[in-house]
Amino acid sequence: MNVLITGAAGFISHAVTRALIARGDTVTGVDNLNPYYDVQLKRDRLADIGTAGFDFRQIDFADDAGFDAAMAGISFDSIVHLGAQAGVRHSLDNPRAYVRSNLAGHLNLLELARARGVPMIYASSSSVYGGNTKMPFSVDDRVDHPVSLYAATKKSDELMSEAYAHLYRIPLTGLRFFTVYGAWGRPDMAPWLFTKAILAGEPIKMFNHGNMRRDFTYIDDIVAGVLACIDRPPADDAAAKPGGSMAPHALYNIGNSRPEALTYFIDILEDATGKTAIREFLPMQPGDVPATFADIEAITRDLGYAPKTALEAGLPKFVDWFRSYHGV
Repeated sequence: MNVLITGAAGFISHAVTRALIARGDTVTGVDNLNPYYDVQLKRDRLADIGTAGFDFRQIDFADDAGFDAAMAGISFDSIVHLGAQAGVRHSLDNPRAYVRSNLAGHLNLLELARARGVPMIYASSSSVYGGNTKMPFSVDDRVDHPVSLYAATKKSDELMSEAYAHLYRIPLTGLRFFTVYGAWGRPDMAPWLFTKAILAGEPIKMFNHGNMRRDFTYIDDIVAGVLACIDRPPADDAAAKPGGSMAPHALYNIGNSRPEALTYFIDILEDATGKTAIREFLPMQPGDVPATFADIEAITRDLGYAPKTALEAGLPKFVDWFRSYHGV
């Protein structure tokens, strides 16, 4: 199988690409290498993948004419659309980047899937649950009140996908990821920011005065879920799918289903680094939520998804990688 992966130089795409190649698939990867965070990290991820079984193209999938032209000579059996403008907080400062990448770009991938007649998996986000207070978050919950533009774009992606699945019967799977961490992770997320600060003896920012809980999900568990979705696209059988669609469109939470207190997260980092964190308590940031908690019953029932890595095991692995990558 040849799989087209967007955001190929990104955190999750890098890990999924490696796993696909390891099992004998080939991957065509596209990424525009935008400078939202250090481009060198993205290049290092690509170098880590190598060239065996992997064909990388530097392409902006939000450029419809350029993207269509670049795809003309490439064949593939499935699309894994993980590329996006990421980051809740950045969406407050640069909203147009999110509309371009997450809305126009997502439409371009839907059009490609329609033209080729292939199934597509796409990245949604736990942020779509917004201000929901019912825990755990279920894919059958209403998600009508986003608290950030990023969340609104991801919910919009789900709605566009529902329309395409209904109109064109394309098998589509939306994955609501919950706080992914691990080796090669993003430098704008808490594991990286906190590890860097603790090792440097700098304060770490604890928003909502530290009263935060997150469903931290280790990258290996995320990859297992993505591969299961690639192998079993939703059937066009008129049966209701997770999320309520009667079309071949399924929505799944991919999380650890074990929310952890931010204070405990930092305790583990202190043990892993051998250093004491300097904790700076701050008010809640706009666009943020106090807690996330994934109900994974649907993906467990349908695809056998079973996260295996607890925070106590995964976070020290990240610290080991971080130290090795930076030589600290």
